[in-house]
Amino acid sequence: MTVTRTETTQRRPRADGQRNRARILEAALRLFVERGPDAPFTEIAKQAGVGVGTVYRHFPAREDLIEAAYRSELDAVCAAAAELLEQAPPQDALRIWMDRFVDYWATKIGLTEAIGAVVAAGRDPFAQSRGRVDEAVGTLLAATSAAGVTRPEVEPDDVVVSLSGIAMVAPVLQDRDQVSRVLDLLYEGIRARP
Repeated sequence: MTVTRTETTQRRPRADGQRNRARILEAALRLFVERGPDAPFTEIAKQAGVGVGTVYRHFPAREDLIEAAYRSELDAVCAAAAELLEQAPPQDALRIWMDRFVDYWATKIGLTEAIGAVVAAGRDPFAQSRGRVDEAVGTLLAATSAAGVTRPEVEPDDVVVSLSGIAMVAPVLQDRDQVSRVLDLLYEGIRARP
């Protein structure tokens, strides 16, 4: 049996294309947070080390790039849950991830104006965000509960809501030590009792 390649077969992106895309998203994220949604594509391209045509090839519209930059951060925070569980004991992985979530939220707040442009274009960049974060927290809680560290009845969404509240006030506190202490209080609140 001969397998023929059809025009509808999707090719896997080349490694250099994937690297370029990742560098573009990193530069765009930084510039959208610093300068808002009107950060020039030429500057994004320069900071990513690619030509401006490469930026447009990956992201034909500004809203495409803004949404992709936000989603790349969401992907990173969600992927961090499983990665941390491979690198550290469950109780450490959960606590480290809580800090990572606060950093993610700070970026999300920094992108508020840029994301507003995406919403104004009729898109919903947050459509699956909460569900994905709940799933990441669920993975961490399953591991910590199995290890006897956290209470099994703790709901992932309750933790996400609590973390979101802490993350929202973190910029106002301007004291990372206080943020860490508040996260410790939340962490202690979900721990299993002997």
